[in-house]
Amino acid sequence: MNEDVQDVEQEEEELFEHYRFKADPGQESVRIDKYLLDRLPNTSRNKIQSAAKNGSVVVNGKPVKSNYKVKPGDEVAIVLPYPVREIELIPQDIPLDIVYEDHELIVVNKPANMVVHPGYGNYTGTLVNALVYHFDNLPERKSDYFGRPGLVHRLDKHTTGIMVVAKTEDALTNLAKQFYDRTTERRYQALVWGDVEEDMRIEGNLGRSLQNRKVMTVFPEGDHGKHAVTHVKVLKRYGLVTFVECKLETGRTHQIRTHLKWKGHPLFHDLEYGGDRIVRGTTHDKYKQFISNCFDLIPGQALHAKSLGFQHPGTGEWIQFDSDLPEGFQVLLNKWDRYVAE
Repeated sequence: MNEDVQDVEQEEEELFEHYRFKADPGQESVRIDKYLLDRLPNTSRNKIQSAAKNGSVVVNGKPVKSNYKVKPGDEVAIVLPYPVREIELIPQDIPLDIVYEDHELIVVNKPANMVVHPGYGNYTGTLVNALVYHFDNLPERKSDYFGRPGLVHRLDKHTTGIMVVAKTEDALTNLAKQFYDRTTERRYQALVWGDVEEDMRIEGNLGRSLQNRKVMTVFPEGDHGKHAVTHVKVLKRYGLVTFVECKLETGRTHQIRTHLKWKGHPLFHDLEYGGDRIVRGTTHDKYKQFISNCFDLIPGQALHAKSLGFQHPGTGEWIQFDSDLPEGFQVLLNKWDRYVAE
């Protein structure tokens, strides 16, 4: 090989990959798209050229075009959308709450209890199944639609709210770069156990738990996992629970759920992170029944992707989308309002 592979970073919540290479001292002069094509798995020259067009191919810290000639010692980096999973996508006529749509992207308000992408145990009924059907039945499509919904981020099954999905290769590459550069703005609303005393910045590496690979955990010493930062703002205190806004600085798997549990405030009714039991309050039967009634209102964690802002891949214009809390979540807050008042 003509280079040392410096690093390969793969986001899980944000669906992109980041590769870095250092050209060998004896590297021959070659176009960078060919250089990368020889070194990257599951990719094509079109994908690399799209990445270069969108500023996602960087040499020595500066974006370059696909005809750049690699020189000895060059530090080469590229951000690519996550490789398409080899799985048959079955179109399904499932209603979509479409917030915005044009030829390049679609913004949807995802409901609770819906998995984003088909996978083990969930081959149908997902958001992607619904999107494939929707795209197949559009009256007109741009010629560069690449045949499947382009995911750059995802929401957990029970998390509701705003998601953007690309329709074209260029839009997918552009959005992946924005998520990687952390130039998007994402705000969530959550109900958490306990009285959050003040606004806070939570910083702690996140990685798969060494005891249970299905959940994430915080590694405060930074010995495992990846850097993660969540900003938490108190919206309303109920004493036993708190309604908060979370702004993501990074986008790791289960980031909000894991960070808040680490701080002693698991999300209300979070089935995997200990929020589906009474964490604060009394053991009186009346209170236990109240909490049980609250749990019945939502299928899982009380977490809603409230807003998403990003630069439109085609126009360069900053666009922002907002969504209301789903009915069950709003009824849940109303119940806590009445409980505190009484």
